[in-house]
Amino acid sequence: MKLPAGNAANIGLSILRFVSGLIFMQHGVQKLFLWPASPHHSGPMVVFSIAGLAGFLEFFGGLSIVFGLGTRAVAFILSGEMAFAYWMVHFPAGLGMKDGWMPVVNQGDLAILFCFVFLYLALAGGGPWSIDALMAGCRSDNANNG
Repeated sequence: MKLPAGNAANIGLSILRFVSGLIFMQHGVQKLFLWPASPHHSGPMVVFSIAGLAGFLEFFGGLSIVFGLGTRAVAFILSGEMAFAYWMVHFPAGLGMKDGWMPVVNQGDLAILFCFVFLYLALAGGGPWSIDALMAGCRSDNANNG
């Protein structure tokens, strides 16, 4: 069942997509352009590295999510990136710490949250305020007029 575009849940979906994309993009800016300064990414950035790939995905994937362009496919890829980030970076980093398995201790809580937000966007789409919805409307208008 498709909900009308003005439905509060659909509007909330668009807002969730927009804000998540903006916040996610900041991580890419930090990795790629070393701004704002961070002890985690002191530079210089090695483009052909795991961190360089992550920065690329976070910046350009986040930008795509902000505009709602290719939302389902991009969000699926970003969800996988965040699962990889948690299991390959955050979880192992916490193994030497007391209670390091806990996401709040190993600083993986944001990766987990992004993983599931992007998984939801991959399933739900970009919402009514997205380029995806605009393009779908244009396609249906052309089908009805042609």
